[in-house]
Amino acid sequence: MKIHIKYMICNRCKAIVRAELDKLGIHYCMVELGEVDLREPIDTEQRRHLQARLLKCGLELMDDKKSIVIEKIKHIIIEMIHNDLEVGKVTFSELISKKMHQDYGHLSGLFSEVTGYTIEHYIILNKIERVKELLLYDELNLTEISYNLGYSSVAHLSHQFKRVTGLTPTYFKQLKLFKKRIVLENL
Repeated sequence: MKIHIKYMICNRCKAIVRAELDKLGIHYCMVELGEVDLREPIDTEQRRHLQARLLKCGLELMDDKKSIVIEKIKHIIIEMIHNDLEVGKVTFSELISKKMHQDYGHLSGLFSEVTGYTIEHYIILNKIERVKELLLYDELNLTEISYNLGYSSVAHLSHQFKRVTGLTPTYFKQLKLFKKRIVLENL
């Protein structure tokens, strides 16, 4: 039996979910981003307890099928951008369609309907957050960041960065604006 958990988008979240499942004695096969595969179904009381514990941690169980699809799409995008998986080697639309086993046009329409913004906008926001992170780490130069995130040029990255943040990447790096980063769960 699979259950879906909203906002579980990082390894720390997975560790929290594992700990809460263990505390409640709920056996699971795997805990992945946004999804838990349980060994056996849980009853209403166990589900209520799990929901309450997860809410205290800023996570929540999801039942709405559309929301589950949207969260899966978000996880695919986050995984691709933040773990440097195939960025630039395959298009986001191809990867999303392949991993979701559905037509991208349908998924794109559903995403826009539920969130109020496009998948492309969500991708851009995540890319810019990744650029901020990489700039703050100061391990890669702008050319390397641009290449790693699949931008066609440094100019394209810089233009998009300025449009989203109001700052150039170079100016952002100089300011070291840690507080300017957006928590991924809020995108």
